[in-house]
Amino acid sequence: MGITTTTTPHLLSGATLRRIACLAPIALVGWWVARHWQLIADGGRGLLDANRGWLLAAVAATGLAWVAVSFMRQGTVLERLPAGRLLATQFAAGAANHLLPAGIGASAVNLRFMRACGLPPARSAAAIALYFLAECVGRGTLLAVLLVVFPHALRLDGLLPNGVSVPVGPTAGAAAGVCAVATVVLVAVPRLRQVVRTFLATAFTDARTLHARPSRALALWGGSLAFPALQAAGLVAVTMSLGVPVPFAHVALAYLVASVAAAALPTPGGVGSVDAALVVALVATGASLAAATSAVLGYRIVTVWLPLVPGALVLGALVRRKVV
Repeated sequence: MGITTTTTPHLLSGATLRRIACLAPIALVGWWVARHWQLIADGGRGLLDANRGWLLAAVAATGLAWVAVSFMRQGTVLERLPAGRLLATQFAAGAANHLLPAGIGASAVNLRFMRACGLPPARSAAAIALYFLAECVGRGTLLAVLLVVFPHALRLDGLLPNGVSVPVGPTAGAAAGVCAVATVVLVAVPRLRQVVRTFLATAFTDARTLHARPSRALALWGGSLAFPALQAAGLVAVTMSLGVPVPFAHVALAYLVASVAAAALPTPGGVGSVDAALVVALVATGASLAAATSAVLGYRIVTVWLPLVPGALVLGALVRRKVV
């Protein structure tokens, strides 16, 4: 009497999982667009009478911002990354970033890209951390310079009711609490402490080696300044297309203030937190509430909604070709 053996088939093959991964970004973008369709339609109607030349300038600034990000990413690693794939990955990462908060989507896409390029996990993670550090430094530097040059550009009088102040104390307390909890966890878990120590050692070693190569340092820090400057230029172009009577530098300052302030409340792609902060910042520079709202909606169309579907398609193609 023979013994019959049976094997349990895999529920999902590797090819099926990759096919799902290719279609998932498109499905998520479709859901996101449907959820925000009324806002997109309102913004589109506001751009019907806008100056086409300035709108094209905003589109150009948005495209150049992806180039600046590509330079920054190259500046975080010693190995030379394939330029075409790197740029395509940044375009696709933009779509992923608008579906997950705090830059998680873009970081995940770039992490997979660097792993596909042969970088080990520790160095890929160190490159992501260095990118975020450079971005914060670049954005903060531009903001500090504009605040020094135009100290009276933001007029906050009247934006907050009398007697109401920004709750800096509770926010600082919450941040201190998070740091304290993280410290306790690191002390209590030796294995986690070892992982963090290894990561920091790798990050510092790579950063020191990168800054010994002028081309990498220039790409990293030049891109860190160019990226927020180009984003601010995109908003300036949109405000000019709509005829918003606010000086260029004041609009750029409003963008930098809003992006830094909205970082405290991470949302997918900054949608919601950045929008609200941008409207307040533009009003603080002298724009009317209606003009500021129209400018922010137009800016969102140019920088988020127009590239979203193409970015999702590119992301799906990169997943299918195993680039990410």
